[in-house]
Amino acid sequence: MHILFLTDNFPPEVNAPASRTFEHCREWVNAGHRVTVITCAPNFPQGKVFSGYRNSFWQRETMDGIEVCRVWTYITANEGFVRRTLDYVSYMAMAVPASLRIAKPDVVIATSPQFFTACAGYLVGGLRRVPFIFELRDLWPESIRAVGAMKQSRVLDWLEKVELFLYRQATAVVSVTHSFKQNLDRRGIDPAKIFVVTNGADLSRFAPRPKDAELEEALGLKGKFVAGYIGTHGLAHALETLLDAARLLREAGRDDIHLLFLGDGASKAALRERAQELELTNVTFLDSVSKADVVRYWSLLDVSVIHLRNTDLFRTVIPSKLFECMAMGIPVLHGVRGESADIVNKERVGLTFEPENAEELRDKLVELSGNPDLRRQLAANCVEAAHKFDRAHLAQRMLQIVSDHVPGANAGQNIN
Repeated sequence: MHILFLTDNFPPEVNAPASRTFEHCREWVNAGHRVTVITCAPNFPQGKVFSGYRNSFWQRETMDGIEVCRVWTYITANEGFVRRTLDYVSYMAMAVPASLRIAKPDVVIATSPQFFTACAGYLVGGLRRVPFIFELRDLWPESIRAVGAMKQSRVLDWLEKVELFLYRQATAVVSVTHSFKQNLDRRGIDPAKIFVVTNGADLSRFAPRPKDAELEEALGLKGKFVAGYIGTHGLAHALETLLDAARLLREAGRDDIHLLFLGDGASKAALRERAQELELTNVTFLDSVSKADVVRYWSLLDVSVIHLRNTDLFRTVIPSKLFECMAMGIPVLHGVRGESADIVNKERVGLTFEPENAEELRDKLVELSGNPDLRRQLAANCVEAAHKFDRAHLAQRMLQIVSDHVPGANAGQNIN
């Protein structure tokens, strides 16, 4: 089976969509299938093309057996609705004709969060006369409203109509959460065509390990209780709450508790400024690191903080870093309501707190820092629960769903 996958995020980018797509495609190649990915020059989230790449109309490379085709796009940083939309639309405009340069696939998969990629998938599916599968990672454009990136408008109303059209036209929809499936069901999409394959972690790469002594020394963290946020610093994450908790800890004389931020995003500069204004000596900001190095930084954490803005929409999401925390055996302080909090509580891998409540976050940090027995138990629960979210198994589940919707395909054999 020849699978064509459309995504505007792919390694060497290290965000959640890039990781999920790469790890799934790698497993499908290992299962004997041909996989071609159409993406763009790696540039997320700073809007700068990575070293060794160029923003050209056509580049090809092979990564772990995956055929990767990169097309030109309008590149901008992960900020500003209009510019980001131009970025998304340019990818769609280039990916569709680029697909005609590739041997005919048996199926095309297009992934959100931005659905212009899904638009491209629908068009390519029609042009090549093959099934189109929509991988649903985010309820876009509803998420635009949730973070206040754009006011209510006819444009958003029109985008939602296009969104529903794409769901209806897709041969199947693969959602990353059960809440998304329920949302589509309520909006009139046939539930029989919606399948759930959650995010997970690559257990061959994420596993418990001792603290990296060299990094710990270099960052001045030796002897500190380290709480870390690793990931995109975006509008949706409301990381000001973590800075407020750091301020409260400093005022309480708890300089032994240190907050580490690793990543980039639209809010990064403002967060740095705020930390300087508050004179927070118990906070460290680090830029993104390579996929290979990120586990070294995970190892520094005594607890991981996961946080999203306190809106109803984010009750439906499951931050993918939750599964990486489990795999690393790192307890979680979870400031997200809904389905993801249910996982934290059910698997007993951490403690939950109210989103955007800095006082409660402070209290939970103090509680965990003073209770090593609780941390050890939570860490053990993390490792046990991680096996339920092994990316290799999840990739096989999605492959079976794809195969079931391709006439004559078989998930266990290469029929190319």
